[in-house]
Amino acid sequence: MKTIYKRLLNIKLPKAKSAFLWGPRKVGKTFWIRTQLSDFILIDFLKTDVFADYMSRPALLRERYSHTKKLIIIDEVQMVPDILNEVHWLIENKNLSFLLTGSSPRKLRKTHANLLGGRAWRYSMTPLCYPEIIQLNIEKAVLSGLLPAHYESKDYRQELRSYVADYLKEEIVSWSITHNIPAFSEFLRIAAITNGELLNYSNVARETGVSAKIVRQYFQILEDTLLGFRLQPWRKQNNRRLIETEKFYFFDVGVSNYLGGRAPKLGTPEFGKSFEHYILMELKSFQAYRKPELILSYYRTSTNREVDFILGDMEVAIEIKTSRKVHIHDARGLLTLQADQSAKRLIIISFEEEQKILNGNIESLPWKKFLELLWANKII
Repeated sequence: MKTIYKRLLNIKLPKAKSAFLWGPRKVGKTFWIRTQLSDFILIDFLKTDVFADYMSRPALLRERYSHTKKLIIIDEVQMVPDILNEVHWLIENKNLSFLLTGSSPRKLRKTHANLLGGRAWRYSMTPLCYPEIIQLNIEKAVLSGLLPAHYESKDYRQELRSYVADYLKEEIVSWSITHNIPAFSEFLRIAAITNGELLNYSNVARETGVSAKIVRQYFQILEDTLLGFRLQPWRKQNNRRLIETEKFYFFDVGVSNYLGGRAPKLGTPEFGKSFEHYILMELKSFQAYRKPELILSYYRTSTNREVDFILGDMEVAIEIKTSRKVHIHDARGLLTLQADQSAKRLIIISFEEEQKILNGNIESLPWKKFLELLWANKII
């Protein structure tokens, strides 16, 4: 039986207001629409006949729906960029409301499509997050990832294999400046292996067999298609010299592990990296659903003292550990940061069963407790 997840996404559009809803393929946008909204017109560009009609004649939108009172939903809007001119006209002249969903703003930007000049709000949908899953299995989550169909599947590897083959390697390449599928496939593998590490375009280029310039374009493709993002370093140093190199993360821990050929087990260094990635995904979901203006970054000195995540303007500093016992030496990065910056809250997240205080002001929280507090709006 298919699991029905109660998603946190909440879209309530006032009359005559429109919105974009962005999210990677299979994140659950279409299912959410069909189960959470009512009395709407759905135009689905994944249907070949619908796509062909509107691609050849975008004006059909105006001709068919100028007088409707219903919300109009256009699914995968980036497939027909010119439709946005018609959407713009209908918003301005007929006060219609649209929900425009998509898995890639890239094509719209490349074609200089009409992005409605502030006339549409922006929402994002992420993979599943902690409050949406009853009794999250963290070991399963880092293997399968948190796309709904993958997490609930009895054969998550087959789901991931299909996702990578049918989507990442073919559809993404068809949108990009290259049709070199072997090179792009090898780039995906190397990018996954170095997921969460400092970006080094030259090293990735050498391993991939293309130029550093092409590698930069490949990373940009992943960002533009919502399949990954860069995490910026904290740059407001006082006395210490800080690393200023970005990190890159895939949008889903399971996709990253599959591409990198990893099957992390609890207690291994690979699991530690995956758990860090998972916590970042929770922070990204919290950002999408609760606090869109929240800035996420990391802190690292030139002597390699690091804090995994900084929330906001040094409002919260977070260090991730997978140990079952946390000691003060686990807080070395936080202690270095504390000597240099005035972070309002210092937290270590771990697999320890009870919470405690280290050094007077460093909170050691079990990972589930941290997520409960985060989603109760009690972390930031």
